[in-house]
Amino acid sequence: MNFNRREMLGATAFLAAATIPAARPSAAAGPTAESFGITSLSDGSLSFPVSFYLPSIAAEESRSLLQANGLSPDSVTPDCNLTLFRDGERVILFDAGAGSRFLDSVGLLPETLESAGIDPQDVTDIVFTHAHPDHLWGVLDDFDEPLFSNATHHISKAEWDFWIADDTIDAMPDAQKSFAAGAKRNLEAIEDRVERFDFETEVLPGIFALDTSGHTPGHTSFEIRRDGQGFVVIGDAIAHPVISFQKPEWSLGTDQDPEKAVNGRKSLLQRLADEKLGCLGYHLVKPGTGSVERHAGAFRFVPS
Repeated sequence: MNFNRREMLGATAFLAAATIPAARPSAAAGPTAESFGITSLSDGSLSFPVSFYLPSIAAEESRSLLQANGLSPDSVTPDCNLTLFRDGERVILFDAGAGSRFLDSVGLLPETLESAGIDPQDVTDIVFTHAHPDHLWGVLDDFDEPLFSNATHHISKAEWDFWIADDTIDAMPDAQKSFAAGAKRNLEAIEDRVERFDFETEVLPGIFALDTSGHTPGHTSFEIRRDGQGFVVIGDAIAHPVISFQKPEWSLGTDQDPEKAVNGRKSLLQRLADEKLGCLGYHLVKPGTGSVERHAGAFRFVPS
């Protein structure tokens, strides 16, 4: 039987949701995406061999964890969930998706926006967690023109400086040199639309930049604060619905500073659980919204 691209993506999302055991929502769950005016938008999904995703973890350990949670021991298939936040006249999109030049299984954001009745020209702000392909390359359309032509693009100074530097490509592992080349190309194309910010500052009214660097040098999560409550756009600081919660000490193959990424992930998980904050994870099971609670000496994700 042959599947077209849309059918394949739909099947992947269905299987992912069906196989990962979800914690039941509890009274401790944080504020919901809906209460914050947040919508999750899909850009598709990725697929990596476990050996690439967890290169420093023994195969027996990763196999045991994944199989115990009903997941394939050979590959991971993370969803790609973007955060759309409406705040008064602002239409704010966190990250821009992968575009059409990365992988065939991603790049669905333009279709998703159209289905949601949103014109890219109506987006006022793009706020980047980091500049990996699945988060950045969608800023340009198929004609290499900015897709969100009316938007101001916001990125941390540390992230901009790293990817724009001439020597970054040479310093990257061979498997990720294309990440660096693509980041530099896309960032240079939107340079006149970019505003750079420091960690722990207010990027836009009510939106604060949290230092979750380690995955990349300038990786940023964002806390949206409203009426005494908080909702966190996680990015890739917490990147897997099982591994990141049950084994937050495991680093990923795409973590550029593994120790820093691990420490940042643990700190963020603790804060999400202790302060009962709502959150949206870019690579958690679609739509990626929910909260975090402590469980069995570690953590678990509670879908909203």
